[in-house]
Amino acid sequence: MENQHRSLSAIIIAQNEEDCIAQAVESCQPFADEVVVVDGGSEDRTVEISQQHGAVVYHNPWPGYAKQRNYGADQAKHDWVFFLDADEFVDAELAAALNTWQRQPSLAASAFSINRIGDFLGIWLSQRPETHIRLYDKTQFRIKDVLVHETPDVGDAPVINLPGTVLHAGFRTISELAGRFNMYTDLDAQKAHDEGKRFNLLRFLLKPPAKFMQMYLRNGMFRVGKVGLFVASLWSYYIVLKELKLYEIDWAARQSK
Repeated sequence: MENQHRSLSAIIIAQNEEDCIAQAVESCQPFADEVVVVDGGSEDRTVEISQQHGAVVYHNPWPGYAKQRNYGADQAKHDWVFFLDADEFVDAELAAALNTWQRQPSLAASAFSINRIGDFLGIWLSQRPETHIRLYDKTQFRIKDVLVHETPDVGDAPVINLPGTVLHAGFRTISELAGRFNMYTDLDAQKAHDEGKRFNLLRFLLKPPAKFMQMYLRNGMFRVGKVGLFVASLWSYYIVLKELKLYEIDWAARQSK
């Protein structure tokens, strides 16, 4: 029993990530039996760097987040898969927890969640950890096919949180962050519309300040000074953008009738 080892494939989706892909791949090496990088059509050295660091690279023209993750799971050699983004890396505590998980004789769940924190202007925002399902048995679950915020569709199945952290080194510049917000709010608004949600004036008036208060006070962003104020303000701005774009989609749909 002591020699038991549960095999695991780490899967990273990437496109033009030459500045961070090496760190992502290397952070998976202590626990992954294989590291799979799915490249959506990079024009930089992402593929070359991934291969240099021991990853197996598959090429798949970008079909969207959920489809790309499912494609990666389909290519993986092992039933258990762990997902990481190219601008993320696994800390030592999580790597050790995954090593321990691999040696457990039995498991109480087929899906496991991980805590994630991001950075902003040189500060790790530990006040605002997110929790995402990143480890699961692909023979039982698949990523739900949605435009954004994709996650394994586990239904009512139990999910256990593992110790340790995925660190999201996503901050580059304010301009780049604003561009990503613009892209994600496009997807978020369209997803909301597809799910039957429509623009609501009261929600537009109340949700942005509520988001600011949630981030700044409840999530403790006030503890990191100006940076916390900036982060809370940016997430309030994200909500404004999403709601305005939902209104635009509603308006365009009415005009086409």
